[in-house]
Amino acid sequence: MSEIAIAVVEDDDTYALQLQEYLSQYSREFAREVAVCRYPSGVAFLEQFTGQFDIVLLDIDLPELDGMETARRLRKTDADVLLLFVTNMAQYAIRGYEVDAIDYILKPISYFSFSQRFSRAVSRMKKPDRHYLVVNHKSGSRKLNVEQILYVESQGHNLIYHTTEGGFTTAGTMKDAEQTLLPFQFFRCNKGYLVALRHVDGIQEGCAMVGDELLLISRARKNAFMEALTNYIGGATV
Repeated sequence: MSEIAIAVVEDDDTYALQLQEYLSQYSREFAREVAVCRYPSGVAFLEQFTGQFDIVLLDIDLPELDGMETARRLRKTDADVLLLFVTNMAQYAIRGYEVDAIDYILKPISYFSFSQRFSRAVSRMKKPDRHYLVVNHKSGSRKLNVEQILYVESQGHNLIYHTTEGGFTTAGTMKDAEQTLLPFQFFRCNKGYLVALRHVDGIQEGCAMVGDELLLISRARKNAFMEALTNYIGGATV
């Protein structure tokens, strides 16, 4: 089984150490490898977050930026990472539904309570066959589920990742995007569009129907694109 990547966002050294010890104990008890990074504030955590964690243990009473606001900003970047509040402020922890927190652990923390709730989080981890791509854009960074990317558009020195949740613009080249996404059945229909074959709903008037868009299939790429689409529909690997 793969290693579990965990962020501990806690300003109190005593509690941070306790959580790290509990995670080590959990690792031994359940034979699961864990990798733990500790952050003393929500600001420090958000500055270094690039979608690299499976589970975030987040204190609510934090300096500079409290845990609820940290969670709100986190959700703008990553809608899927599992979030558990660790706090002595039960009245606020209950509001975890606002940021899709799966549970909360009350201080003082017992190992039994911790292991119960942490095990529940581990059981809800995404299946390993899901793939993610982190893109940096003007508002920060965003972890994109590759399956939700409809197509990538080249616009000058930028790329626009069109997804089921909207568009995200980042600096980059189509060549780099193509190399990254080719293993996931993406194919160029023309110079400016890299299309997810899983989201092609049909061909109309020389265009690929992707979501609400009609993306032109260039004459030079038509035969190769149609072959790739046929192979994908037939279950072959592009």
